[in-house]
Amino acid sequence: MAKVTKETLIGEALAMNMDIAEILMNAGMHCVGCPASQGESIEEACMVHGMDADALLKDINDFLEQA
Repeated sequence: MAKVTKETLIGEALAMNMDIAEILMNAGMHCVGCPASQGESIEEACMVHGMDADALLKDINDFLEQA
């Protein structure tokens, strides 16, 4: 099973499973479709948006385990 880390680029995470976009959007990361975000790591995006990267990663990885 693939696992997302703080270093995983948003584009890489979406390539694993496009449904991760919904998790990101629900968390307030509405720039998922922005071309620049594709090369940004999960950690970088969380810093920009003032989000807890560990909490977001838990949500994403829990989703991937169930998918």
